[in-house]
Amino acid sequence: MTKFFIRVTIVGVMLGAISGCAQLATPKVDVLEPTSARPVPIMAPAVSNGAIFQNAAHRPLFEDRRARNVGDVLTIQIQERTSARQSSSSKLDRSGKAEGAISAAPFLKPSTLGRLNAKGSSSNAFEGTGETGSDNTFNGTITVTVVEVLGNGNLVVSGDKQVGINQTSETLRFSGVVNPTSIQAGNSVNSTQVADARLQVRGKGDIDRAQTSGWLTRFFMSFAPI
Repeated sequence: MTKFFIRVTIVGVMLGAISGCAQLATPKVDVLEPTSARPVPIMAPAVSNGAIFQNAAHRPLFEDRRARNVGDVLTIQIQERTSARQSSSSKLDRSGKAEGAISAAPFLKPSTLGRLNAKGSSSNAFEGTGETGSDNTFNGTITVTVVEVLGNGNLVVSGDKQVGINQTSETLRFSGVVNPTSIQAGNSVNSTQVADARLQVRGKGDIDRAQTSGWLTRFFMSFAPI
């Protein structure tokens, strides 16, 4: 019998550990995937290059040097700002009352019937309020590289920037799809005009370790968050 309880305890601990590890995982937003659709490639006829004209590297004479080919660079002006607010309130109040009595019965005296009665009442009340909000602002600049040119002319760009100060390093990563018509003078584009934009800022070093609780602490907090 003792071995049975030991096995049950071990299984319970293992299930608790598995559920705790699941709690440590980073929350994921249930976004419908895939989040991007590739245009259908169009088979263009082969163009013969001339002695001076080169189709692969052609740039019009009267045009700013803007990104258009794989390997070209493009400056992204990051100007992201999001704000969200949500509030809710609910109130519930319910009550009931019931009474019953016997006024006459055979073989019983009227004085006895006065005690044959019943009364009951019930009430239920609930009130709850909630409010949540989020504000995020990010401004900066990063230069990315064209990694792919889609069939419709859009540019897939990606790049990162690393800055190290003393014992701390910070990495800024960005990727997305840019419409060439959105590129402004100076070969730059606003991040609000980039499709499928992915922006990530991560820091490594003493400050990051000080602001992050250890994995063992997060494990136990998944069971007792208070």
